[in-house]
Amino acid sequence: MYTFTYERPATTADAAKQAASGAKVLAGGQTLLASMKLRLSDPGQLVDLGGIAELAGIRKEGNALVIGAMTRHVAVARSADVKAAIPALADLAAHIGDRQVRALGTLGGSVANNDPSACYPSAVLGLGATVHTTQRKIAADDFFQGMFTTALNDGELITAISFPIPKRAAYLKFKQPASRFALIGVFVAQTDSGVRVAVTGGGNGVFRHAGLEAALNKSFTAQAAAAVPIDASELSSDLHASAAYRANLISVQTQRAVAQLGG
Repeated sequence: MYTFTYERPATTADAAKQAASGAKVLAGGQTLLASMKLRLSDPGQLVDLGGIAELAGIRKEGNALVIGAMTRHVAVARSADVKAAIPALADLAAHIGDRQVRALGTLGGSVANNDPSACYPSAVLGLGATVHTTQRKIAADDFFQGMFTTALNDGELITAISFPIPKRAAYLKFKQPASRFALIGVFVAQTDSGVRVAVTGGGNGVFRHAGLEAALNKSFTAQAAAAVPIDASELSSDLHASAAYRANLISVQTQRAVAQLGG
């Protein structure tokens, strides 16, 4: 690990100023600290968001749940409000990593990092959430831009994410047993504007599957999902699974999610 300075501001405004000056943001550290230990990252200056109370918490606003960026996975998993409004989101959070990861990892940290196999991005995209930052609000469809890449500007911090409450939703993950990341994860949501299907673990980043969405909007049944061909040509292939295997998992996990929801 390289030498670095450490700051722990008490306000979002102070953190934003330090981030704008080039400091690296620490929002749970489940990826950053590991890369620093391996000397793959040399931030020079760290700004820890853990001391900013206004960045954590869960509240209901109208027909949406607003979850602060520094809310830990375990808090989302255990929240009575989340379980009542979006049980699929609570279930997703309850199966991220292990207990240590869930106790330290945060919603904002995961979404900002945008690991191509992370679970939270599929919920953000699948529910059509809105990412609130220190500068603006960003729709989920505009936020994720590929592997470890988002629409965030340099120094721009996520402050909260607003999740519209769906009619019903489910998340099915086929996990990679060592890392517990999604080999394939599928988030299916019936929303006021139609069915949304978001896939994580398949390739360069989280994505919506237009074919599955179209089929399920016509007939919300497992049979309709099973009839949709899944193109493997743009899916990743590695030592854990071939692209063809991942394509099959997308179909199977979508069918199971729809069946779980009574379709």
